[in-house]
Amino acid sequence: MAIARLVACFVLYSSLGHIPSSLGVILRTTDKIVWANEFEPIELTCLIESISTNNPRIEWKKIKNGVPSYVYFQNKIAGDLENRAQLREPANILIFNTTRSDTAEYRCEVAAIDDQRDFDEILISLAVRVKPVVPRCSVPEAVTVGTSTELRCLENEGFPAPQYRWFHNNEELPQDPKNSAKFANSSYSINPDTGGLKFRRVRKEDAGEYYCQAKNDAGHAQCPTQIMEVYDVDILGIFLKVFGAVVAFLCLAVSICHSFRRGCFHKKGHNENNYNWPAQNSGVEYGDADEGHFRHKSSFVI
Repeated sequence: MAIARLVACFVLYSSLGHIPSSLGVILRTTDKIVWANEFEPIELTCLIESISTNNPRIEWKKIKNGVPSYVYFQNKIAGDLENRAQLREPANILIFNTTRSDTAEYRCEVAAIDDQRDFDEILISLAVRVKPVVPRCSVPEAVTVGTSTELRCLENEGFPAPQYRWFHNNEELPQDPKNSAKFANSSYSINPDTGGLKFRRVRKEDAGEYYCQAKNDAGHAQCPTQIMEVYDVDILGIFLKVFGAVVAFLCLAVSICHSFRRGCFHKKGHNENNYNWPAQNSGVEYGDADEGHFRHKSSFVI
């Protein structure tokens, strides 16, 4: 009678899709989404809660861009994790030094031929954080009071994408200057996602040393310090330059007018048109007055 009831219960559970843990392999994991820092170890857990088979077949697959590949197969580490990982009891996999290329989904599969439910799997997502590298910073060397300018900071290696912070004379600039009494009169704005530091109107107090820091959960990096100088508007200098240009123009105009008055500028060919050429002499050439005679230059033809 008891055996009949047990068989009936098993048939009922089977028809409902539920199998008692003592009759099948069941897996679980401590974390389905795992974060790790690059070059640090991480363990992906695949815990066997229930199993009857003594030597189950254990396999791990890495799934990236929808394409699966073995990383543990036939009782040894394979593929991308070869020489970089090991299997730990019962079915966990330990990666010694994770790299950014390890970011993917990993599937633990256990086959137990002696169990009623002879197969189970569990999917784990691994994301590897990458520390930012030294960002590229752009700081103008000199600006004029009252003008607008922008300081830029960019880093493209870190994962997740870093947040940016700016420092002025080794003091961090608050995200909103209105929240700080020291910077309440400043006109800057910071975009922590793009790294831009914009000044709507530069003040004399904005001069000094600047550097930017890129930071995420894996770490931070900063660019070398750069100096921005702020100059006052040189009204006197501008006036003297304009005055000098006007004086130079007037001197040039006076010089041209004076040259015209002296007749240095005549129309080309004026003297040539007014020149009277001597009349062509006849065949008789007269001598000087003191010679007292004349002579024929050519024969007369009668």
